[in-house]
Amino acid sequence: MKIRYQKGFGYIAAVVVVVVLAGLGVAAARLSTTQQTGSNQDMLSARAWQAARAGTEWGMYRALRNQSCAAATTLNMGNGFRVTVNCTAKVFFEGEYESAPDSGVFLPQGKTAFTITATACNSNACPDNAGVTSLEYTERSRVVTACSLNNAAGTPTGVSC
Repeated sequence: MKIRYQKGFGYIAAVVVVVVLAGLGVAAARLSTTQQTGSNQDMLSARAWQAARAGTEWGMYRALRNQSCAAATTLNMGNGFRVTVNCTAKVFFEGEYESAPDSGVFLPQGKTAFTITATACNSNACPDNAGVTSLEYTERSRVVTACSLNNAAGTPTGVSC
């Protein structure tokens, strides 16, 4: 009886090893791409938040300094982001104040509440409904409320509530 050795098993093992290594390489490349995309989105998100924060601070400064709300304003932040700032004002009365020291005449204390909304995005207009589907589009919004006491004429004085 003649013993025959089987040949070709090494080729099958080599093909399996090559396929497994190729799969690991594809998985590593995909993971790297996903991490880079996530890191980029985190960076853009942080920039958008800071741009929205700057927009609300600018809006509060204008509202409290000018004692009125301006129309919606778009600011170009210079880092690829634009901020749209909206302001609304509402007058209400709370408590009273004495019109003159020891006069005994009390008037209702008027207050003006300013609501400033800043929407920052990395597009030509904020918010950009068409750009939402893009991976690179980032948008953040921030709302701030400020209050100012009114004088006897009913106009805000700039003194915070």
